[in-house]
Amino acid sequence: MRQNPSFAMTDVGELRRLVDRNPWVTLVSSTDDGLVASHYAVLLDEDRDGLSIVGHVGKPDDLIHGLGERELLVVVQGPHGYISPGWYGHAANVPTWNFVSAHLAGVPEVLSTEENLRVLDRLVARFENRMPQPRLLWEPPNDPAYVERLERGTVGFRLTPTRVVAKRKLSQNKAADVVDTIIAELSGDGSYANPALADEMRRAHAAMRAAQ
Repeated sequence: MRQNPSFAMTDVGELRRLVDRNPWVTLVSSTDDGLVASHYAVLLDEDRDGLSIVGHVGKPDDLIHGLGERELLVVVQGPHGYISPGWYGHAANVPTWNFVSAHLAGVPEVLSTEENLRVLDRLVARFENRMPQPRLLWEPPNDPAYVERLERGTVGFRLTPTRVVAKRKLSQNKAADVVDTIIAELSGDGSYANPALADEMRRAHAAMRAAQ
């Protein structure tokens, strides 16, 4: 992803927020047979304050990616959507796509069995929490033997990236009235309504205006 200083996102708190709100990521590795990609959910590492994530892959994806042996690229995709040139007024313009995305790269650390079990437990709890009657990892009808057998089919990892490229392209180069129009269009009920992207733009521009 080519970086543009006007759209760069470097604040660790904002990067952590992006990962936390968008945990379904793409894992990319370069192998002797070419590029490979997988898709998994990740979590922030609760034991570290910086930008560190934990997750797991199913076997044999660990071998395919060379987990723990070579660089892994984790692509985090936040809110994104189409922006019509009609929202800019009558000036000459073309369509674009607004988005928030981060690329985290580094050699991951392979977790121990105990660490992996904790991550799997947290992962289930994170998403089951919304259910009216959550089914947690260690609760019946699951028993310890089942959970331990499940863990043996996975490999947990921790990635503290050594390279981060993060971009938040949210019409920062447009006048305030145009930004307000775009947010209103995304918040409405039109063909390209996108409340999540509207919220992200609203939040980012409020912070920019407060800093001026």
